[in-house]
Amino acid sequence: ATSAPEAVPGRAVTAPMVGTVYVASEPGSPPFVKVGDTVSEGQVLLIIEAMKVMNPLASPRAGTIKQIMITDGQPVEYGEPLLVIE
Repeated sequence: ATSAPEAVPGRAVTAPMVGTVYVASEPGSPPFVKVGDTVSEGQVLLIIEAMKVMNPLASPRAGTIKQIMITDGQPVEYGEPLLVIE
């Protein structure tokens, strides 16, 4: 079975590692970002837990969050699109 890779939006931020995505600093906290938010370069977008280490993912550029493609607690693969910043 061959599966075509899903189209990744050009402005998507992708997972730098395999792990579990968390959208907030702790359960019950507000998410770091939501659709429509303006973010600055270096701002924490989410956390990826890999091997029990919490790795904050910083925004590669300033822009507006257009789409969030993951849910809290979801496992992600390396290179998987996480969100779109335009």
